[in-house]
Amino acid sequence: MSTVQLYTKYTRVWIPDPDEVWRSAEIVKDYKEGDKSLQLKLEDETLYEYRLDLQGNELPLLCNPDILVRENDLTALSYLHEPAVLHNLRVRFLESNFVYTYCGIVLVAINPYEELPIYEEDAIYAYSGQNMGDMDPHIFAVAEEAYKQMARDEKNQSIIVSGESGAGKTVSAKYAMRFFTTVGGSASKTNIEAKVLASNPIMEAIGNARTTRNDNSSRFGKYIEIGFDKRYHIIGANMRTYLLEKSRVVFQAEHERNYHIFYQLCASSSLPEFKDLGLTCAEDFFYISQGGDTSISGVDDADDFEKTRHAFTLLGVKESHQMTIFRIIAAILHLGNLEIQVERGSEACSLSSEDEHLKNFCGLLGVELSQMQHWLCNRKLVTTAETYVKNMSLHQVVNARNALAKHIYAQLFNWIVQHINKALHTTVKQHSFIGVLDIYGFETFEVNSFEQFCINYANEKLQQQFNLHVFKLEQEEYMKEGIPWTLIDFYDNQPCIDLIEAKLGILDLLDEECKVPRGTDQNWAQKLYDRHGSSQHFQKPRMSNTSFIILHFADKVEYQSEGFLEKNRDTVYEEQISILKASKYPMVADLFHEEKGAVPVTPVGKGTSKISVRSARPAIKAANKEHKKTVGHQFRNSLHLLMETLNATTPHYVRCIKPNDEKLPFKFDPKRAVQQLRACGVLETVRISAAGFPSRWSYHDFLKRYRVLMKKTDLAKNDKKQICKTLLEDLIKDPDKFQFGHTKIFFRAGQVAYLEKLRADKFRAAIIMIEKTVRGWLQRVKYQRLRQATVVLQRYARGHLARRLAEHLRRTRAAIILQKQFRMLRIRRAFQRVRNSTITIQAFARGMFARRTYHQILAEHKATILQKYARGWLARTRFHRVQAATIVLQCYYRRMKARQQLKALRIEARSAQHLKKLNVGMENKVVQLQRKIDEQNKEYKLLNEQLSTLTSAHSSEVEKLKKELLQYQQSQRGDGNQLVSLQEEMEHLRLELERAHGERKVVEDSYMQEKDLLRKRISDLEEENALLKQEKEELNSRILCQSEDEFARNAVEENIQMKKELEEERSRYQNLVKEYSSLEQRYDNLRDEMTIIKAPGHRRNPSNQSSLESDSNNPSISSSDIGDTDDVIQQVEEIGMEKAAMDMTLFLKLQKRVRELELARKKLQTQLEKKEQESKKSQVIETKTMTSEQEDFAYNSLKRQELESENKKLKNELNELRKAIADRATQNNSSSDVQDSYNLLLNHLKAANEELEVRKEEVLILRSQIMKAAQQKEMGKNMVKERERIPSNASWPNSDRHVDQEDAIEAYQGMCETNRKTEDWGYLNEDGELGLAYQGLKQVARLLEAQLQDQRRKHEEEMEGLRNQLDAMQEELQKQQQASLQTLQLSPEVQVELGLQQEITRLTNENLDLKELVEKLEKNEKKLKKQLKIYMKKVQDFEASQTTLPADRRPHDSNMQAAVQRKEKDFQGMLEYYKEDEPLLIRNLITDLKPQAVSATVPCLPAYILFMCLRHADYINDDQKVHSLLTSTINGIKKVLKKHHDDFEMTSFWLANVCRLLHCLKQYSGDEGFMTQNTPKQNEHCLKNFDLTEYRQVLSHLSIQIYQQLINIAQGILQPMTVSAVLENESIQGLSGVQPMGYRKYISNSPEVDTSYSLDNMIRQLNTFHSIMCDQGLDPEIVQQVFKQIFYMINAVTLNNLLLRKDVCSWSTGMQLRFNISQLEEWLHGKNLQQSGAAQTLVPLIQAAQLLQLKKKTSEDAEAICSLCTSLTTQQIVKILNLYTPVNEFEERVTVAFIRNIQMHLQERNDPPQLLLDFKHVFPVSFPFNPSSITMDSIHLPASLNLDFLNKV
Repeated sequence: MSTVQLYTKYTRVWIPDPDEVWRSAEIVKDYKEGDKSLQLKLEDETLYEYRLDLQGNELPLLCNPDILVRENDLTALSYLHEPAVLHNLRVRFLESNFVYTYCGIVLVAINPYEELPIYEEDAIYAYSGQNMGDMDPHIFAVAEEAYKQMARDEKNQSIIVSGESGAGKTVSAKYAMRFFTTVGGSASKTNIEAKVLASNPIMEAIGNARTTRNDNSSRFGKYIEIGFDKRYHIIGANMRTYLLEKSRVVFQAEHERNYHIFYQLCASSSLPEFKDLGLTCAEDFFYISQGGDTSISGVDDADDFEKTRHAFTLLGVKESHQMTIFRIIAAILHLGNLEIQVERGSEACSLSSEDEHLKNFCGLLGVELSQMQHWLCNRKLVTTAETYVKNMSLHQVVNARNALAKHIYAQLFNWIVQHINKALHTTVKQHSFIGVLDIYGFETFEVNSFEQFCINYANEKLQQQFNLHVFKLEQEEYMKEGIPWTLIDFYDNQPCIDLIEAKLGILDLLDEECKVPRGTDQNWAQKLYDRHGSSQHFQKPRMSNTSFIILHFADKVEYQSEGFLEKNRDTVYEEQISILKASKYPMVADLFHEEKGAVPVTPVGKGTSKISVRSARPAIKAANKEHKKTVGHQFRNSLHLLMETLNATTPHYVRCIKPNDEKLPFKFDPKRAVQQLRACGVLETVRISAAGFPSRWSYHDFLKRYRVLMKKTDLAKNDKKQICKTLLEDLIKDPDKFQFGHTKIFFRAGQVAYLEKLRADKFRAAIIMIEKTVRGWLQRVKYQRLRQATVVLQRYARGHLARRLAEHLRRTRAAIILQKQFRMLRIRRAFQRVRNSTITIQAFARGMFARRTYHQILAEHKATILQKYARGWLARTRFHRVQAATIVLQCYYRRMKARQQLKALRIEARSAQHLKKLNVGMENKVVQLQRKIDEQNKEYKLLNEQLSTLTSAHSSEVEKLKKELLQYQQSQRGDGNQLVSLQEEMEHLRLELERAHGERKVVEDSYMQEKDLLRKRISDLEEENALLKQEKEELNSRILCQSEDEFARNAVEENIQMKKELEEERSRYQNLVKEYSSLEQRYDNLRDEMTIIKAPGHRRNPSNQSSLESDSNNPSISSSDIGDTDDVIQQVEEIGMEKAAMDMTLFLKLQKRVRELELARKKLQTQLEKKEQESKKSQVIETKTMTSEQEDFAYNSLKRQELESENKKLKNELNELRKAIADRATQNNSSSDVQDSYNLLLNHLKAANEELEVRKEEVLILRSQIMKAAQQKEMGKNMVKERERIPSNASWPNSDRHVDQEDAIEAYQGMCETNRKTEDWGYLNEDGELGLAYQGLKQVARLLEAQLQDQRRKHEEEMEGLRNQLDAMQEELQKQQQASLQTLQLSPEVQVELGLQQEITRLTNENLDLKELVEKLEKNEKKLKKQLKIYMKKVQDFEASQTTLPADRRPHDSNMQAAVQRKEKDFQGMLEYYKEDEPLLIRNLITDLKPQAVSATVPCLPAYILFMCLRHADYINDDQKVHSLLTSTINGIKKVLKKHHDDFEMTSFWLANVCRLLHCLKQYSGDEGFMTQNTPKQNEHCLKNFDLTEYRQVLSHLSIQIYQQLINIAQGILQPMTVSAVLENESIQGLSGVQPMGYRKYISNSPEVDTSYSLDNMIRQLNTFHSIMCDQGLDPEIVQQVFKQIFYMINAVTLNNLLLRKDVCSWSTGMQLRFNISQLEEWLHGKNLQQSGAAQTLVPLIQAAQLLQLKKKTSEDAEAICSLCTSLTTQQIVKILNLYTPVNEFEERVTVAFIRNIQMHLQERNDPPQLLLDFKHVFPVSFPFNPSSITMDSIHLPASLNLDFLNKV
């Protein structure tokens, strides 16, 4: 391929341009060798003559074909050079708004300066799991590639993000870390991923500042290592920083700012906690106001400060430390405002002690003001003999002050970084890590100093590493494909690096000059000139003696040597540091203390520079040797460590480009872009790729694309490689232009473009040939058509002339006849016309008059009809309005009555036990009231007695005194004092009497007041009731006033609103259930992990803990719990409302504890029953003389006695209750409440009488069984005799073990029967010994089998108990670990306080619980002992009655059995089982059950069996059995689902069974709303005693969890095949073409594995799902919801993938996609799922396919697109149009103007901003009630289920 062939007419080339760097032009004349110029036509149609350099033979660079423009990978371009790269980036950025582009292994990111909706969480999940290059370029793709290689290769990874300031490095690094935190997650609940992200605001506040190029520029480099464990979950992180720009603390250029934290603190200085800092606005401080404007538009510093403080708190920095940090920052600001005074006549300086800023500085840092005042202006000089104190000049003082400020800030920066690393540190062993390097890019300014020198030095090292890595990948790719390796010449910057860091290099000379006592920057620059003047990378400027130029890989940079030595020394005087070390604040002092014996592992560049001070004591100079390391030396060491880390990892590169300096969105400056592309190494990557074989094609794609260039004979071959080789050898003569690898063909630069040109020429020649042939065929067809038409016209013309002559002759003859007839006819017609006119006039006149009369009559008739209908309509309207209002009133009234009736029915339906409890409660209340009245009466009587006693005593005392007075008067008449004393005593007694009367009056008044208060309360309630009735009447009147139409409309609107609210509530509820399920799953997973690592010897949980509370989030309330709650309420009522004002929290704890103790009581009672049964069985075995009939007789007798005693007790209690209430009613007949309660108790009495009749019937039945047992007593005697025949020394195997009584009796009867039938076996032998031995062995086998089953059952019970104990221990351990983790996150002080508080609370609760437990257990023990005594007494009485029973009465009793014999009943649809068989039932029916075992039976058979067992528990009124069965069922199902968490069939099976069990609980609940479709037989099977509404709610929660697990399993199966089957599958063969595009995958990428799926695979999988759910009896409504969710996922995943892939956005893909969707729609129609709404979920995908197929040129097309794509958002439509890529060159691209037109049409839409669909969105699920037509008695139990222990009732 020669140059003449390439530079032909119509070929496009690139020419240099001063404004746009490169400009495209078109050749208008073929180039010939020797031409001095090229004739070109520019884009503006102007002609341009391009001069050629004949000596250099340099022709302009060629443009790539249009089909290659907008490539995702720059290395996929055929012509690889600078203009092609720049053009591709510009077109993608400006026209398609693509900010990311690959360049080999480099991701080029252009800063859009605008928020784009491509960083959502949905985008993260879309890129997760995808190969790099399969989707559009993105930072998430690079992060996913690093994460995948870490997991696959088990090698550490690094992502190197570089670029100049303002290019978006920090944002790219944040997005990469966000990807890792989202995909990796956290292995524990420490939220380490949140802490990693929380470190960003802190580092931005203390390390970022505004520059002229960027408002948030990072002024330091950082390398963050994100650690992962073996499961690749994030466990921790570590940060290393490099070269903090400390000079910014004291100086900022114009239009720049200091670090953000200073301005944030000033903006928040008005807060109360910051009043002591002495801060004002930022303009008042010198250090932060040098740049001019202190604010940034669009940035709120105060709000950012709150985010910074929140981040500090999240990372565990204590509040005291935060305040110290802010104090140090404020102190730096005050340090910059010090007023330095120069003394007259000398250079000495001083500071005023009254300086407010100096006071604030010293006060904030806690140092001595006088010392700091002195040493800020003086320095200490140490000699061998003595020490001098020297005054410093103003310049030296300012430099010392600035050095101190920089050092303080640097130390604070290091302290914060160390604490962030502590917060992100983990004790878990790190398996691998991914490092994110956010480092400065190549920098060149007008004035370049020491910072720029270090930055460019670091970039030289990184560029060298990058070049070597790219070179290595190219070499590995060639070796993998077997391509001969030829040395590629690439730029090696090692000489430039040696110039900087080699021995006697720039850094060494700088350190040497720093050691010279009077070294200067000029001397150092002169040494550089002398030493490196001959170096090719070093130059001396012509006009300067203090500057030097270094030729870096990106550009040559001139550095000013001024300030290099000072910045390299970084000198801070030791005296100032010593003052700071003596600070009274520990944190300030710790900042400046050296870590003794510590070796710096990772120096942090300039930020960790050591202090270079001159000591006053020469003896300790050797100890400060470490201090003398310069900044350059430390930076070089840290850079070497960084390079070692990067070389030990697999690097991934992100190069950030700044498109313009004005920070305008989507504006592209070519000059700035080219400058950065050269600096960041992108063009070097292009050059290395172009030097080899940049274009690479697989044999399959190459053959498919260029088969049009092949011959027919070559295509007949089967070897694709040979076909391609033959074609290329024919087309490209130079064999060096291509190479054949094992799987790919490698091309030199430009060869693919040449092949594209040949292909286009072949298509063009073919089109010309087709056009020529078609045009010739069209002309021939046209000529033949014209000739045939001419012949036909001639024939018709001649015939026409002959016919015209004959016609003329005929007409002449006929004319005469016509004239004759016409004249006659004309006269006749005239007559007829006159006659007809006359008749017509008469007819119309008569008709007119008749019609007038008719219309008048008709109008009157219609008016009458209208009046009739109008009046009727008015009457009907009035009637309907009244009727509607009446109906409404009737509805409300009937509903009220229905509720009352329902309430009464529920009360009647309650059990006798419940009635008994109610009666006891009512009796207690009546007794309490009676007791209260009796106490008041007693008190009243006592007061009366006291009063009468006092009165009698008083009267007797008065009489006695009178008598004594008379005696005294008689004896001593003159003694008056004694009389006075007696009178006083009499007065005292009278006062006591009056006080007694007063007390009595007070008691009577209090009694009357209480009575009046009760009456007042009753009257208030009556008034309130009257007000409610009045309000009800007012509301009814309002309803009547409303019109019927308005009422209907409001009802419809309320119905719609209620449906919406219901749907939203259901969605929120299911989300909560989903979150609970995920939390429960996470808890189970953590518990499993803890089981693995758990050490032995843990503390056990209390045995009385409820299993339901640990397994279910919504525990149901059993009847015992309700009883406990009623007892508590009753106690509260007895104590009184004043004493019942107790703590609600304590009350709830007590109530919970009561429930736990109640469960413990039930458990003890169950154990007692087991002990009684075991004792009974042991007694039966010991006393071999009792028969089975006698045991039945004893049991029946006991039961009869219990029933009779219970009946008597009930009768007595009811009679007493009736009497008490009747007495109470007679005392207070006016109380309506007492009357209502009395009526209610009468109803209960009726129910009790009915129950009594039932008990009587049972007694009769038992008596009949007793008679039957007595009749068979003689048979029992014979059995005893036969048993005695057995030899006493005979023993059976295992005879000492426990044997079930029924099995033993059955076996013994069989043996007796054998002995009786020995004569029938005489044919075997004479004595019948053989048959007897066989029958005996058979009975022994039965005994052994019974013993084995009993042993197995006991073993299973022990294992279940051990499992429960293990689960309880694991749960307790998990709780302790969670508490410890939460405690460790807190500060030490808070930990101590929290520990003490928790210990006090725990001890208090344990004491309270133990007290309650002791009281409850003592109470239960007394109760159980009492019951045991009663039972023992009954047993003794029964034994005594049996021994004294006369023998002559037994035959007489046996003859009475015919009178009361019980009739056998049919199967009632109930299954009975023993309590100890419940684990076996759960295991056989749930845990070990496989869906295939019941596939041939009734669907949902386990649900029916469980419900029949539940019916029996309800029938016998055993609430504990109901509670235990439902709880065990729910827990068993959860365990099965957890074990089979990825089994679709098992999950669907249990979803169907749980839903069926839920439907059965509703259908047989007795609620009339669920019984409308029941048969009479089904109504008989309704539950009688229990309301299981709470358990229905729990089962509904479980159904939602199973449904969500089913959806997750289905999505996990279908999601990997969705994109391949729907989007990539080529169902229509030959429709799609291959584009010369794609990302070049290097050897480090994952191996190519064929993971493609066809649409048939997906449809087969959907068929499998559908058949499984239908076969297992899942409700059709649920099946429809499942497929609606699945099809939504298919739509979301496919559309998201389409929006992120440019290679599939074409017309052919749209056609293919539409066909695949139609196949899915046809499948839905075939399965009768068109009503499920699944097809509607595919509408966005259908519209996207139509958008790809529509015409995209004119405004009409834009309007059509906007009207069609209603389900797509504006962002999605624009994204698809930007991604649209023609398959070949004959298609046209979508123009930018058309896309702008679309955006204008869609401005009015209020679409959400997100681009991608949330494929994890779950629609709210509903479980509609679906009753079963199957009756319980028709269900058969298959033998395969091993449920022989279930007995039909």
